[in-house]
Amino acid sequence: MSSLAGGRAGAVTYTCPMHPQVRQPGPGHCPICGMALEPELPSAEPEENLEQRDFSQRFWSTLPLTLIVLAIAMSGDSLARLGPATRNGTEFALSAPVVLWGGWPFFVRCLASIRTRNPNMWTLIGIGVAAAFGYSIVATLAPGLFPDSFRMHGRVGVYFEAASAIVSLTLLGQLLELRARSSTSAAIRVLLGLAPKTARRIAADGSEADVALDQVQAGDRLRVRPGEKVPVDGVIVEGASNLDESMLTGEPMPVRKGVGDKLIGATLNGTGGLVMRADQVGAATVLAQIVQLVAQAQRTRAPMQKLADRVARWFVLAVLGIAVLTFLAWGLFGPAPSWTHAILVAVSVLIIACPCALGLATPMTIMVATGRAARAGVLFRDAEAIERLRQIDTLIVDKTGTLTEGHPAFREVIAVGDTAAERVLQLAASLDQGSEHPVATAIVAEARRRGVVLAPAEGFDSLTGRGVRGTVDGHALLLGTADMVAEAAGSLGGLEARAAQLRGEGATVVFLSVDGIVAGALAVADPIKASTPAALAELRAAGLRIVMATGDAQGTADAVARALGIDPAFGEAKPADKAELVRKLQAEGRRVAMAGDGINDAPALAAADVGIAMGTGTDVAMSSAQVTLVKGDLRGIARARAISDAAVRNMRQNLGFAFLYNALGIPLAAGVLYPAFGLLLNPMVAALAMSLSSVSVVGNALRLSRVRLGKAAPPGVAVPGSTPG
Repeated sequence: MSSLAGGRAGAVTYTCPMHPQVRQPGPGHCPICGMALEPELPSAEPEENLEQRDFSQRFWSTLPLTLIVLAIAMSGDSLARLGPATRNGTEFALSAPVVLWGGWPFFVRCLASIRTRNPNMWTLIGIGVAAAFGYSIVATLAPGLFPDSFRMHGRVGVYFEAASAIVSLTLLGQLLELRARSSTSAAIRVLLGLAPKTARRIAADGSEADVALDQVQAGDRLRVRPGEKVPVDGVIVEGASNLDESMLTGEPMPVRKGVGDKLIGATLNGTGGLVMRADQVGAATVLAQIVQLVAQAQRTRAPMQKLADRVARWFVLAVLGIAVLTFLAWGLFGPAPSWTHAILVAVSVLIIACPCALGLATPMTIMVATGRAARAGVLFRDAEAIERLRQIDTLIVDKTGTLTEGHPAFREVIAVGDTAAERVLQLAASLDQGSEHPVATAIVAEARRRGVVLAPAEGFDSLTGRGVRGTVDGHALLLGTADMVAEAAGSLGGLEARAAQLRGEGATVVFLSVDGIVAGALAVADPIKASTPAALAELRAAGLRIVMATGDAQGTADAVARALGIDPAFGEAKPADKAELVRKLQAEGRRVAMAGDGINDAPALAAADVGIAMGTGTDVAMSSAQVTLVKGDLRGIARARAISDAAVRNMRQNLGFAFLYNALGIPLAAGVLYPAFGLLLNPMVAALAMSLSSVSVVGNALRLSRVRLGKAAPPGVAVPGSTPG
């Protein structure tokens, strides 16, 4: 088990791929369906599937025997010289290893289904093979028990070849299914493979050593050399570099990071050397959480699957009843040898009605769909979200971090009188070097971006809620709110109109006075994500009503809403208000999705029909939501809806095919064509048809891995929004 899973190999939890509620430590078999349990999380390196190896050995070892038995059975009178006893005995000797060893797992599962009162496909396979093989043994060892009407070509007809062929074909079908299921873990293995295998740890004495990733503890100091992957999540304590975070964001451009910036495990360091402090390790890292989300979603059952499970139970009971009635009808009223025909027909009914396709119909779709979604940057937490997302007609969106970037950025500098705009920026940024306020951070960042040389500030003082003051280059500076600066300078120097306009557009404006005279103003805003306008256009085109709910002031909410054409927009919304808005819309009969990224969005995310979290947001938001957009881009919702539509169509196709197949196959196996055409369905043909139906369902589900999600519209022009509220 990979260290990302946060567990030791001995503590691995295994679960049933068909019944994810079945969980136990260590391998075993599902008590409901009898399938071999699989680890909840695969390892980063491909591991041999023990069940697949076992079935492969049984299939290839017994296939030659099956072919020989088939050849003998089809030889007709050409082997009559061997005598009935010798011929039947030869078939028995050849088929016994096939049925008793090759088919042993099927009998174990059949008995388990009967013992636990969970009739399933193995119930039918086990009973069908046992009926054909048991009848043939009796016919071989005690032929005198049978009347002459049971004899053909001087011997009692046996069905060793049918029992052997059924086992071989079922083994083949299981092998194909196991290989298909293994392919659905590809997305998880790719994610697991992103993590480095080791980390370079710095000891307290300054010495360094490479250690396995699972030995890294929170608080360790790690060195990340140029070109290496970041081992775990943490914070830079020394150095600066460009980081390739495309595995998380999808953006090819490197991100410049320095001391105090967060690092995400598995991202790629550029040319600079870094020393980091490990904060989240093992299962707590972002990458591990993504892996767990994908694995969890692949194991969940959709509501459509729950319906199929209930139907399958009664379906098996109905098939057993039909097989008994068919057996009695052919035995009592059929043509001679009637009881031979009865056994033949009953076995055919049991085999062709095997609900393999029915059992695979939705789990395969869910597994493939979640893998496809992960590659598109969308993580579904459960199968229910896949079904529900396509039904959504209303989307509530948070503002900060969802529609906007989530942090303030420099917008504009305005100078008054003879003071140059560059000088206003220099003085303000020099004073703000000592402030940790987000607005100050944006101003200082803009000055450094322009290459402005900052001067040291003396006598720095922060006035809570109003601004800052200090001395730069011998000048007394005051930087802050309009009220504070107007009170000190006597006026705002004619900047009122422009400031009001900027505020109406959602910006925060601070004023600068130099030696008691207003010198200018600076505007900072939380810019709307470049992708947001295009994303909203896609969602509206899909028929969704967009509603905004934010904790920011109503004026700020209105400004962003006007820029994006959103109506209505609710400002000053507390967490409880957002959740209440969700419930209100639901009471109106709407199917509501909520998209957000913060802790304050968690209640609404949990209350919505589908909660959608930004992957760039908080852990609380992601744990409360059913869908996570890894890139934090609302265009992912359109991709997720496309996957939801395709997955539901695929599930319906699979279920429809499975039921149609059985609806046509059972009457054919029961002999409805015999009165008119004298045709009976051989059990071997029934077994082949059963296997092909399962392969068809698996193949149809795998088509989802190639579903086209369309190209996102070009990003819209960034529109300034507001500061976070």
